[in-house]
Amino acid sequence: MLKIYNTLIRQKEEFTPLTPGVVNMYVCGPTVYNYIHIGNARSVVAFDTVRRYLEFKGYQVNYVSNFTDVDDKMIKAAAEQGITVPELAEKYIAAFMADTTALNVEPATLHPRATENIAGIIEVIEALIKQGYAYEAAGDVYYRARKFAHYGALSGQSLDALEVGASEHVSQDEVDKKEDPLDFALWKAAKPGEIKWDSPWGAGRPGWHIECSVMSTKYLAKTIDIHAGGQDLAFPHHENEIAQIEPVTGQPFVRYWMHNGFVTIGKDNEKMSKSLHNFVTVHDLLQTVDPQVLRFFMATTQYRRPIQYSEEKLQDAANNLHHLQNTFGNLAYRLKDAQAGEDAGVAAKTAEFKAAFTAAMDDDINVQNGIAVVYELAKYANVYAQQPTVVKGAVESLQTLLQDLVAVFGIKLAVATIADEEIEALIEKRNQARQAKDFALSDQIRDDLKAQGIILEDTPQGTRYRKE
Repeated sequence: MLKIYNTLIRQKEEFTPLTPGVVNMYVCGPTVYNYIHIGNARSVVAFDTVRRYLEFKGYQVNYVSNFTDVDDKMIKAAAEQGITVPELAEKYIAAFMADTTALNVEPATLHPRATENIAGIIEVIEALIKQGYAYEAAGDVYYRARKFAHYGALSGQSLDALEVGASEHVSQDEVDKKEDPLDFALWKAAKPGEIKWDSPWGAGRPGWHIECSVMSTKYLAKTIDIHAGGQDLAFPHHENEIAQIEPVTGQPFVRYWMHNGFVTIGKDNEKMSKSLHNFVTVHDLLQTVDPQVLRFFMATTQYRRPIQYSEEKLQDAANNLHHLQNTFGNLAYRLKDAQAGEDAGVAAKTAEFKAAFTAAMDDDINVQNGIAVVYELAKYANVYAQQPTVVKGAVESLQTLLQDLVAVFGIKLAVATIADEEIEALIEKRNQARQAKDFALSDQIRDDLKAQGIILEDTPQGTRYRKE
């Protein structure tokens, strides 16, 4: 039985969606003013992996992830680039889709935008004002945080502690308009030259928090099963989402809150962020790193744990992924001479591996234990593939299970194709390794080629190859 750590109650609990067999899941998407860095991508990959596991278990997942396509950062970035905010949004939404497609992230069921939901946002704000939860102040509208009885429950902080945090990044003008420092903006009056929409309180634009409250309930349900995002969103963003929407719907907003850990960098494990200027964009990284390797690097750390980014850890991921790809190739190679039939022993072992994988992942999507099972499966498959005689049913079942399990991590296994020029280059590299008595490298090149159906034959006249 799947258990998920629910941030709201700070413990794991059995996952049971409101509608049997169906999961309504909302993940906070990016503010599209720049390329995403791998800290942003961590959240995308982590919850795509959660989604994939839910689908592996047979659930239908309605997966909604928004684009914040108007806010202060976007207005500033658009002005700096000499383009409009909508033009900026289109540029970086396209970049986001390109980067995440490269990382084999499943397309969301829907990617709504804040600017497409202005009418719904205004409607919710009007309802909050009518109920006394919000008030207008010189064209802005603010939410009375202390009026909501459960404010602070998600982040687990006292109102006094939250008040200090809420005051850190607010202009004096905004402080003067608020009844209480803890109050937050639902609507912001437009400054001269800014993008704006008409509203009952004058021309302006929505605050950041209100958009997700509106879009998640509009496109999913008044009560959704899973709401997810980075751990830095628990306060104020998610805390404010709850406070804004529950008075309007009269129902609990989210059943399971999930938050992923940060990506850290350097010896001090500093959080990667644009504000600290210590980030690496996915766009740049994909120029030199195989997207499957980057995906594997991020997907194989349990979502709540931090990931330390380094070249060494990327190389470790590349080596481990290469091992799995090689195993898949070995199985594909043995299919060519496999005899017809089944193997009861292999069938029993594949069932054991699948059960062990499911048990590991059912513990709050523990991908580290899950990938350990995959490595054991690969070890077993390689041993079987080396047997003098193999049967087709057994090879296919091992190949299918390996493919299905790594697909949960967003990895595609396939038998690689290789050009003649590449084969010749690898043979030359192997010859050099043999001359240098680097037999480990020589053997690895031979085995890698064999896994791709390329057989090397060492003759007195040199090394020849043939394709099976």
